[in-house]
Amino acid sequence: MKKDTKHIRADIVNKSLNYIYKYIDTNINLEELAKLNSVSKYHFLRIFKEEVGENLFERITAIRLQKAANLLITNKYSTISEISQLCGYSSHTSFIKAFKKRFFYTPTQWRKGSYKIFTKDKLNLEEKFYEEFKGLEPKIKVIPKKTCAYIRHKGYDAALLSKLWQRLLGFAYENGIEKSTQIGIYHDNTTIIPYKDCNYIAALEVDTNFQPINSISKFEVLESLYAVFHYKGIYGDICKLISYVYHYWMPESGYEAKTLPAFAIYHKNHYLEEHDNFDLDFYVPIQVV
Repeated sequence: MKKDTKHIRADIVNKSLNYIYKYIDTNINLEELAKLNSVSKYHFLRIFKEEVGENLFERITAIRLQKAANLLITNKYSTISEISQLCGYSSHTSFIKAFKKRFFYTPTQWRKGSYKIFTKDKLNLEEKFYEEFKGLEPKIKVIPKKTCAYIRHKGYDAALLSKLWQRLLGFAYENGIEKSTQIGIYHDNTTIIPYKDCNYIAALEVDTNFQPINSISKFEVLESLYAVFHYKGIYGDICKLISYVYHYWMPESGYEAKTLPAFAIYHKNHYLEEHDNFDLDFYVPIQVV
């Protein structure tokens, strides 16, 4: 495959997924995605399936339900109908049916605690693991949008993500991008979604004039109110942090989660460190209750 063709295909998928995540609360259809990429509907579906490995509408449904599963835990002041609408479901009945098919429980059962049964073996966490995070309080900040060059990956395999980061930094070196902020985008709650299905983005903050090439794409981390947690640990601890933030801190915080993804700014990136140590700020998009 020629470099130009590879770039075009990667750009189509990345642009489309960014659009889906950004407008997950709307009725996203094939026509608008094909138009966004200036290709036919048939051509778009074929490229998406070949590059992503799953059907477009399967991916959209998975994103909607993963977002909903997390919001049902964190947003205790929002009704189930409000959460279903935030995740793009206009029909309450269809949401309940789709949710139960995916997670085996109704949204009401999930919210009342069934998610603990579903997730208890995901990280092999001790029942009171969250006690190690006692005293960890975030700073609440408005963070302006950030323009990023990035590579997308599905799955939290440490060896593969290490290679991903090395590749991105190699690209930065070859293109004169110096001392750029390293950002990891976390679309999924790892205590709900298996590691192999979690979507991750390795990104570098760049100038707004950056032009993507080859398999490197460009997107914006949107401006929002964020809860910012500073944390140090080793590989695996960040998933504990995510679980603590969403399952324990958020429901009692006076804030609710948004459908925007969380992200980490690495001061020490465990995917690039010999001893798997990290030092980071974890940014969780929030709204005041």
